[in-house]
Amino acid sequence: MAEGLDRIVDELILSGVTDFYTGGALGFDTLAAEAVLRAREKNPHIRLIVAVPCKEQDTRWKEKDRARYHGILSRADWVETLAEQYDEGCMMRRNRFMVDRCGHCVFYLTQQRSGTYRTVAYAMEQKRKLYNIFFYQK
Repeated sequence: MAEGLDRIVDELILSGVTDFYTGGALGFDTLAAEAVLRAREKNPHIRLIVAVPCKEQDTRWKEKDRARYHGILSRADWVETLAEQYDEGCMMRRNRFMVDRCGHCVFYLTQQRSGTYRTVAYAMEQKRKLYNIFFYQK
């Protein structure tokens, strides 16, 4: 998956994209942030913005995951925290925050019953260009 992310990030940079948003969650968001940080080594003009749904997002994570997350936050160009504490809608508000600021939406989607699916549907409504990493893997 990392190779597909690297390829898409490079393509987006070549097309003129300079700001990359990620949601700061475990899994895909972490991999995407790390791909942008790798690309920034060769392209110092690009920026990583991490949209955090709530301050306490990582309180129940394993220590290793928390360290990785805080390492990403420390290297991000901007961290936008959208809520003080978790509430039922904070993840979707975070996702819409990112879609509303981007022209492209990069995601990993394999099923149609998830928060990712609802976010992709919203991105489609907003006429964003979509990239499903599922199809970029070897």
